[in-house]
Amino acid sequence: MTEEPDNVKGKAGFNRLAEMKRRQRSKNLALAGVLVGLAVLFYLVAIARMGGM
Repeated sequence: MTEEPDNVKGKAGFNRLAEMKRRQRSKNLALAGVLVGLAVLFYLVAIARMGGM
């Protein structure tokens, strides 16, 4: 039977963890972009409505 040494399993686990963190960071950045976009949209709509008075 061939088993991987512990250090190989550890590296695979670390790579998986690093990939999960990278994906989570990209999701967080995308969500932040959406929130900033909505804030700008609301601000512009508010300015446009006040200007129409």
